[in-house]
Amino acid sequence: MATPEQQNAFAAGFMEDYFAEAEEHIISVRRGLLALEAAVGSDLPPAPLEDMFRSFHSLKGISAMVELRAAELVAHQMESCLRAVLKGELALTPVNFEPLVDGAKVLENVIAAHRAGTPLPDVGPFLDQLDRFTRGTVGTTAEGRRPEQPSTSQAPSPRARAWKVTFTPSAELVQRGVKVDTIRSRLLQIGQVLNVAPRVIATGGIAFEFVVETEDEAQLAAWREDGLRYERIALDATVASGSGERSLERQNWEPSATGVTNFVRVDLARLDELMRLVGDMVVTRARLDDTLQRVEQHVPFQEWRALQEHNSGIERQLRDLREGVMRVRLVPIGEIFRRMPFVVRDLARDTGKRVRLDLTGQATEIDKFLIERMMDPVLHLVRNAISHAIETPEARVAADKPAEGTISLNASTAGESVVLEVSDDGKGIDAEAVVERARAGGMALPDGAIDSRALLDILCASGFSTRDEADRASGRGVGMTVVRSTVHELGGTLGMETQLGRGTTFRVTLPLTLAITDAIIAHVGDHTFAVPQSAIREVIEVDTAALRRMEGNELLVYRGGTLPMVRLAELFSIQVSPSARLHAVVVGAGPAAVGVLVDRIAGQREIVVKTITDPLIRVDGVSGATELGDGRLVLILDVAALTRTSRVRSPKTERVTA
Repeated sequence: MATPEQQNAFAAGFMEDYFAEAEEHIISVRRGLLALEAAVGSDLPPAPLEDMFRSFHSLKGISAMVELRAAELVAHQMESCLRAVLKGELALTPVNFEPLVDGAKVLENVIAAHRAGTPLPDVGPFLDQLDRFTRGTVGTTAEGRRPEQPSTSQAPSPRARAWKVTFTPSAELVQRGVKVDTIRSRLLQIGQVLNVAPRVIATGGIAFEFVVETEDEAQLAAWREDGLRYERIALDATVASGSGERSLERQNWEPSATGVTNFVRVDLARLDELMRLVGDMVVTRARLDDTLQRVEQHVPFQEWRALQEHNSGIERQLRDLREGVMRVRLVPIGEIFRRMPFVVRDLARDTGKRVRLDLTGQATEIDKFLIERMMDPVLHLVRNAISHAIETPEARVAADKPAEGTISLNASTAGESVVLEVSDDGKGIDAEAVVERARAGGMALPDGAIDSRALLDILCASGFSTRDEADRASGRGVGMTVVRSTVHELGGTLGMETQLGRGTTFRVTLPLTLAITDAIIAHVGDHTFAVPQSAIREVIEVDTAALRRMEGNELLVYRGGTLPMVRLAELFSIQVSPSARLHAVVVGAGPAAVGVLVDRIAGQREIVVKTITDPLIRVDGVSGATELGDGRLVLILDVAALTRTSRVRSPKTERVTA
């Protein structure tokens, strides 16, 4: 008999599979809704309708298996609504398209609440509304529906008998090709499946119980040798309410056999563990390399050369393994983008604005962990663009702009980084108004013009908002703070460009992955630091005699301009000996470029990133730690945070166009 722990483990694994599959179907539904919205009121493409119908049908079935009744009922009602559209009983108009959108949201909220363990939303009112809407599909043509056809009989047809069919899988049945999908397909051919649920039996195995309406008892009896047992049951009102007419799927197409796919669903925790093991191998190989350097003088040349060749081969293979594991973890950034059209659609409708969303670079890949963490920041930037930036149609026309505003989401790769841009063609940010509001709120600001970095600092300050009252989109003064803190925690940078009357662009630069990366090893005095290579634009040698001081800052004449310099020794209070020549790690681009001065560069190494999560020991400028081949622990620098901490401002800093 299965122990309670085994049963709990099975249930947890089964639910994870359910949530993963449900998410795939929800994504398919969203994609179908976007495809249909453009065709509302004209000839509808059948493919999106059929795909959505299959998705809701599958969601109904798998929700019944996990006994999530609310999701099952919503999916069933959505399936019935789409059935009416497919049959031509309901013409899709802008008015009756809204229930489809609302149904997808309700279903997603139910599944999300179940996954989070929070109380499920009340779906009763929505089900009643959708049921009335669907039942009224045969009505007047003025409402966009097909005229009612004369009926030959007013008497309701009698219901078929109901049976509880139990299927117990076994290794022998699997070898014969008899699986739960096989049984489900058979039952669909002879009747209607009203419910299905898995059960843990006394021996520890799994059985599947189907509730089926059919008159073909003889066929049920013929399948006894395939692991089926059945008994007659009384159909209660709860199950009967989910039955309705026979599914359109059985009327219009036969269930297809399960084919072989090229995809395997893998738990992210397993990939994390695999990446950890690869990281341990990277550290071990670094130790081997360090050991070989120490024993070089004690080994004959021929043996030493062979050791070096083997070590180089291991290094190449390990790098290939690391890149392979990283590629497995990479997913298209389209997972973030797919949610945004519905956000834009809802907020535009609530605010009375006309907004178009342009998406580019959806195939750009990024680590799955980063996708999950960046979902809320991107969502807030899009909501902010609608709430603060895009004007009303009347205001846009008066400003000689198209009545419809545009928000653009663009993703691209740059080396080992991914760049995500959220742009709008709205009114831009009024720097003077922001500064005035910040000073009125008691925020200490420098005198003179405010550059783009300082303006972004104000917008990201905790509690700052340009709105007096909060609405659905913004106004609580916490959103931009969370955006920047999240980006910085992920080792990225947040930048902004704005032009009054023309629009604003927020640019987020993130590493492709956080676990293992290439880094430059730098020395300052007796201390060693690692700087992620993805954050470095270049490394230059600096003659200290060429440095100039201006307003307390050190500057270097650099490529026709000035480059602000930051001494790492001063930031970390490290005692160093004076030197005529130093090295500078240049980070950032354009007016935001800054050079971080170190004593010398030791070379490039592959490092395993161990992030620092304890808030009591986290400091600005340090993102984590790593272990070198000699066993030493070194800090990993967050050079972007260091330059912010230094508060360096160049005289030629880019100014906001006002």
